[in-house]
Amino acid sequence: MSTSFRRPFAVVVAPLAALGLAPVALAHGGPTPPEPTIAGLLTAWSLDPLLQVTVIVSTVFFLLAVRRVDRAHPSKPVPRARTVAFLAGMLAIEVALQSGIERYDTTLFSVHMVQHMLLTMVAAPLIVLSAPITLILRVATPAERRRWVLPVLHSRVVRVIGHPAVAWLLFTAVMWGSHFTPLFDAALENEWLHDGEHLLYLAVGLLFWWPVVGFDPSPYRMSYPARIMYLFLQMPQNTFLALAIYSATAPLYPHYVTTGRLWGPDPLVDQQAAGAIMWVWGDLTFLLALLLIIAAWMRDEEARTRRQEARIDAERAALREREATLADRLASEASNSSETVA
Repeated sequence: MSTSFRRPFAVVVAPLAALGLAPVALAHGGPTPPEPTIAGLLTAWSLDPLLQVTVIVSTVFFLLAVRRVDRAHPSKPVPRARTVAFLAGMLAIEVALQSGIERYDTTLFSVHMVQHMLLTMVAAPLIVLSAPITLILRVATPAERRRWVLPVLHSRVVRVIGHPAVAWLLFTAVMWGSHFTPLFDAALENEWLHDGEHLLYLAVGLLFWWPVVGFDPSPYRMSYPARIMYLFLQMPQNTFLALAIYSATAPLYPHYVTTGRLWGPDPLVDQQAAGAIMWVWGDLTFLLALLLIIAAWMRDEEARTRRQEARIDAERAALREREATLADRLASEASNSSETVA
């Protein structure tokens, strides 16, 4: 694989790899942290070297790829909004996995829920909005696209996981399965499972939002009505899951009962707060996405209408021009006939 392709490829792969490899500080059997304060949450950054290096390198490669495309195609540069979206997505990963939130994710379920919402409802859609696949296609040479990029995009694996129905089901299964199987509690006790859980949440989040945004090429492109239905059907899944957590009459995860902390809400109240966070944050995110899709649909319809009107106007103008030319020709022929008779 050439250097020019390895760089943009790292834009997508490196952040995901970091989530699966970076250790989580002060978790999994470590000492119970002190009661959180606003100042503590803002300043208690773990700054894991592996994750930091990966995020920084990925960001640098993304910006270099953008600059290369902009220089090669000054008339059609990468939209600045996509760069902003990528940077915001990287920041969301940083906040979720490096800030004071990470310090308390195995101590308070509500904080852990904030972490998962940041990964699935903020970082994932923002990264998809940055259109990394399109950037890779634009920065790669034609030979690299034919040899590496297109075979991956057209592979059977991508066609399967890229299908909207599969992405929807995977997202739903991970959300329900991770919260209502022993996996969740086991991840709180095992560092590698915990990191794998973060990777899984971000991965299924990227798959879920990929067909919704529609900026990058995909094996199955959904229409706007299909995207609306796709999101609309996911909203009750989020609501039911959140209510199941919120309405549980006993703590669902033994780990949070045995942390030994002497401050903050009791485990059941903390669990109810987590359910409320999932409910409100998740549903508001889906509602906002629905409104944005509807707005994009309306803009697309307006643009299509303008194109149709412009085409009709051009056809009418051409018809009037032909009629005028025909009238001039007939008038000329009539004038010539009159002169001949005279």
